[in-house]
Amino acid sequence: MDTGRDSNGVTKQRDITSRHTLRRNQETDNPCYKEYLLSLKCLSSGKGNSHETCQPYFVNYRNCKDFWASVQHDRKLKDIEPYLPPPEERAKIKTDFLNSR
Repeated sequence: MDTGRDSNGVTKQRDITSRHTLRRNQETDNPCYKEYLLSLKCLSSGKGNSHETCQPYFVNYRNCKDFWASVQHDRKLKDIEPYLPPPEERAKIKTDFLNSR
């Protein structure tokens, strides 16, 4: 059983640190973080007594995830790295997409 200590008895901090880093970088790593929070807020509020009430939030989140998955796929095919654009480029990418429709 792993106790989280190395052979010298020192607690391993790397795993704990990496978990906290993931939590702090959600806005960077998840382009749909705002939509995710809105759907959770709907569920936790009094309005979200049923999933039907929050359905528009779920659909919006799903559409967001689908959009960014297609952006990642397209960038991967074009060999553009990083595949998920950084937050400062995302607004321009969304605007370009909406203007092309």
